[in-house]
Amino acid sequence: MASIKQRPDGAWRARYRDDAGKEHARHFALKRDAQRWIDEISASVLTGQYIDPRAGRITFREYAEQWRATQVHRDQTADSYESRLRRHVYPVIGDMPLAAIKSSTVQGLVKRLSTEGEGRAALAPSTVELVHKVVSTVFRSAVRDKKIPESPCVDIRLPRVGKTRVTPLTHDQVEILRDNVPPELRALIVLVAGTGLRQGEALGVTRDRLRLLGRNPALTVDRQLVTMAGGGADFGPLKTAASDRAVPLPRVVVSALNEHIATYEVSDGDLLFTLGGKPITRAKFWHAFEAARKAANLNESTGTGLHSLRHFYASLLIRHGESVKVVQSRLGHATAAETLDTYSHLWPDSDDRTREAVDSVLFADSADSPRTEDHALPGKS
Repeated sequence: MASIKQRPDGAWRARYRDDAGKEHARHFALKRDAQRWIDEISASVLTGQYIDPRAGRITFREYAEQWRATQVHRDQTADSYESRLRRHVYPVIGDMPLAAIKSSTVQGLVKRLSTEGEGRAALAPSTVELVHKVVSTVFRSAVRDKKIPESPCVDIRLPRVGKTRVTPLTHDQVEILRDNVPPELRALIVLVAGTGLRQGEALGVTRDRLRLLGRNPALTVDRQLVTMAGGGADFGPLKTAASDRAVPLPRVVVSALNEHIATYEVSDGDLLFTLGGKPITRAKFWHAFEAARKAANLNESTGTGLHSLRHFYASLLIRHGESVKVVQSRLGHATAAETLDTYSHLWPDSDDRTREAVDSVLFADSADSPRTEDHALPGKS
């Protein structure tokens, strides 16, 4: 129900009641402006676009925490979202009402995160991009919940994320890593270099997932070890459905694993790799891996953790002629595009093969082949 009435002071009072029975009113100097407002409200109700003006009064922090509590995320993802919001977003826009946050506000947040100031360092462009992704996701939910009519995260200019080409480790660097980790992790280095497992997948391998006997030794990858919010570690789902796979085990890996199992008396069902008899969390691994990382001179292009050995494995497959689909399958990538995006520069250039293919057929049996002798250019002796 809506109405327009003139007040004693001459102003026009337009009012309406929403579906919940709450009354909303505004005052206008002109009757036509009051009528226009009522017409806009009526149209939004009819089209399902009506937004309660008071819904956007909830602060970004309050709404984002409500949103987080309802999401079905893996523990690692949930921890990552909580950390990005708490550390980078709430201090800037956390106490602002949703309706007060404009595109310029979000652009200002991006600018702040991208630059140094007030004792804080600028975040890497990739980190800024991830923070913006979380904020954008929260605002999309707010639009669906009819807290605000539209998201302010549209057409935001983000810092350019530079693409770092992967530089595979050398064989010597792999040996340096193996020789400089704690003895109980040396077989881990061989395993990842020979299978390309992700860190969580490798740290979560139990003996019952191994088939070391027979002509086709293999490893079943169907879960990973994840670090929990409380600091412990437990099994969790793989990164993607494509990550569930069986990986063939080369002889060198089988030999290293057999020696490791015998040395550390790993029973069936036990984790292959532990430190102090306990599952290895992210923090424990980085502490144990630090000396080896420095000794092997790992960097951004090689990867600074076990991922460097994953790149090494991929480069070996490519060097020995494996197809994109095989490399994708071995690494557990969701798509071939992901594989190509990371490793396309490692595949051999086709230019030389093209030349050889043409030369092997065209003029191959002709004594008059234009490639049989050099001809002087016109006007040259």
